[in-house]
Amino acid sequence: MDEQKVQKQIGEINRKLDIILEEIQLQRKHRREMDDLKDDLMRVGKDLYNSAVEELEEVHDSIQTGDILYLFKKLLRNVNNLTKTFEMLENTKDFLQDFGPISRELVTDFMNKLDEFDRKGYFDYLSELSKALDNVATSFTIEDVRHLADNVVTILNTVKNLTQPDMLHAINNAVSVYNKLDIEVTEKVSIVSLIKELNTPEMKRGLAFGIKFLKSISEIQKEKPST
Repeated sequence: MDEQKVQKQIGEINRKLDIILEEIQLQRKHRREMDDLKDDLMRVGKDLYNSAVEELEEVHDSIQTGDILYLFKKLLRNVNNLTKTFEMLENTKDFLQDFGPISRELVTDFMNKLDEFDRKGYFDYLSELSKALDNVATSFTIEDVRHLADNVVTILNTVKNLTQPDMLHAINNAVSVYNKLDIEVTEKVSIVSLIKELNTPEMKRGLAFGIKFLKSISEIQKEKPST
């Protein structure tokens, strides 16, 4: 009985020893890993230090310690501004992501509209208009254009006067009266022959016709209702 108890205690001790040995091995493994990490960090840190020394060696004539401190303090004073800038960049990125589908839809609509204009012949009209402008450019010199620019006010005033309701109505009446006339001149005439013809019945009828024509225009103008 005592022997069994002793064996049990020995087994319990062995189990605890195994746990302790396992923990020791884990601690040893962890220490080795930490040593390896420390060695790696030391090598990386040494490389970074050497690289920094080499880089600073190239710019040490152009920069001073005070400049670095000034930059560092400047960054600290503008932390809020930098944060806002980063937030704006993030918002811009989100906007571009949201605007992507809309931009594709706009491009599609634009292409469809161009296709519609092409089917309606708008581009053909523009092509012909371009040819007309080319003809104008080849028919007029720079001097002509300069004269046009100098007299554009006079031209516009003339067009303005011609497009007044009274003037248009008078021109329309004159054209109407002229369209109703049946006059045809078949013989060649000269000043001398005209003078000789002054006393002829035909010339008298012609003068009478001219007077009647002017009177007709005047009467039509009078009959127009006043505004």
